[in-house]
Amino acid sequence: MRVSRPRPIHRWRGLSKPQRTELYVRWSLYTVALMQPVVTVGMAVGSAGRGGVSTAEAVVCALGSAAAALNAVLVRTGLAGYLGRRPRPYSWVVAAGAVSVAVSVAALLLGPRPRDADGSLPVTVAVLTMTFWIATTAVALRTAETAVAAVAGLLLLALPLLLTGVSPGSVAGMAVGCLIGAALAAVTARGSIWTARVVWELDAARETQARLAVAEERLRFSRDLHDVLGRNLATIALKSELAVRLARRGRPEAVDQMTEVQRIAQESQREVREVVRGYRTVELHTELAGAASVLRAANVDCRTELSGADGLPAEAQSVLGWVVREAATNVLRHSEAANCRFRLRVSGGTALLEVENDGVPAVPPPRAEGAGSGLRGLGERLAAHGGTLSTAGGAPGRFRLTAELPITEKESVK
Repeated sequence: MRVSRPRPIHRWRGLSKPQRTELYVRWSLYTVALMQPVVTVGMAVGSAGRGGVSTAEAVVCALGSAAAALNAVLVRTGLAGYLGRRPRPYSWVVAAGAVSVAVSVAALLLGPRPRDADGSLPVTVAVLTMTFWIATTAVALRTAETAVAAVAGLLLLALPLLLTGVSPGSVAGMAVGCLIGAALAAVTARGSIWTARVVWELDAARETQARLAVAEERLRFSRDLHDVLGRNLATIALKSELAVRLARRGRPEAVDQMTEVQRIAQESQREVREVVRGYRTVELHTELAGAASVLRAANVDCRTELSGADGLPAEAQSVLGWVVREAATNVLRHSEAANCRFRLRVSGGTALLEVENDGVPAVPPPRAEGAGSGLRGLGERLAAHGGTLSTAGGAPGRFRLTAELPITEKESVK
């Protein structure tokens, strides 16, 4: 049985925004690197009308193709090094530079002299070859290192130019022109890869934002719990110690102290229940407003459709509010959504909450160990109230979460 592979357009849609940006930048730079042999071969073919392609020109074209292939490899390894996935590819920079200098030297020594009628061909080939190499070097190295490599490459090229009889002024002019063109190309290439890195950093910041929201809620709960129990536990410890001392002396006041300890313990128990109840109880409208605000801040178009929400009992609103909270967290952490919709319908004694979003990768990234417990916890919470939770892929790139909660007739009339 043959396994059908996803079409390119589906694979493109399945990529996240950072992956799409990096892929676009990568192939743009590949295209620039592959322009080198195209230009070289085109110029050689253009000269064929004046006597055919010579052996020297064929050698230059072959070396130019090898230099372009090394530049393409340099783009791939350099981009990975720039994004911090591997060390800087200094060896590939040296290899591509050596071949580029060899192409330029071969064009200048084997081709016609620059003072001849056809002398502009080898000079143009040499300038283009060095420009392409410097531009791809800017992808792999830091700015200062790129400048040093460019100057070194042009110095290695200047000697063969002088040997061909070109005047020092012409050599200097060509070097300056090559540096200007290479600088413009290098700035463009560096700007492209910088954009890719910024998009990846924004994606990481978005993930961190979701984690910080969870950590902040946990911190709030721990702070409230500490404020409630800290003073009471200290009081219980002191009064218990006092009761022990009084009991050892046979004083009847020990009973009064232990009665006070019992009262404080019961009060603490009540306050803890209130803290937990306040943490666990959520209001549906409040959660929807908060989810919409957070999603819109993340450039997600969020829409809500509510029908019959005001007639829901507090307990049902609390359960569905947790569904809204977890669904919004999943949208932020596990998708590149541009649109999200919350739709609630209450009919026939049943509340149906649907959350649908786009931007879901076709191949989801691997989850860390222990991940994915949020939806499982929601399912257990709904099951405790007779409800169910289901998920579906829907259209390509879309995800739908459906929570169904039965509402008794007694509860619904409020």
